[in-house]
This record gives sequence, structure tokens and C-alpha cells, in this order.
Amino acid sequence: MSVDDEGTHRVVSHLAALLDARGMTLVQLAALTGITVANLSVLKNGRARAVRFSTLTVVCDVLGCQPGDLLEVVPPDA
Repeated sequence: MSVDDEGTHRVVSHLAALLDARGMTLVQLAALTGITVANLSVLKNGRARAVRFSTLTVVCDVLGCQPGDLLEVVPPDA
């Protein structure tokens, strides 16, 4: 993963948009996945430093999406 001098990364989470498109709240997703609201909030707000494959799998299963729908790597600033 590319990390700049400030420790930030270029991975963007689309969890908020996916939840909105499905009319689902973070609390509902937490109940369906068994992942805490706090951990999902970190992912939703782009503060996650790492994501386990098991977390990606269960979130994608519940939301009916692929990891690429959930996460995106944005190009570096020129």
C-alpha cells in the first residue's frame, strides 16, 4: 500500500454509498454481519488501516457486492 509522509493512504471506502443504496443503516449491517458498529464505522469513514478478508467477505455477502464495489484505490495526486 502506498502511504504518504503523513501516514494517509489512497484507499477509499464506498460503504456509505452502498448502505444508502440499500436503505440500510450501519447498525443493521452490524447486526447482520456480527461486526461491531465501531469497526464498521472506521471502515465507512475511511479510517481503517487494514481490513481482514473475513470482514470483506461477510460485508460483501450481506450487501451483495464485490470487494471492488466497497473499496477503491484512487490515483496519486500529480
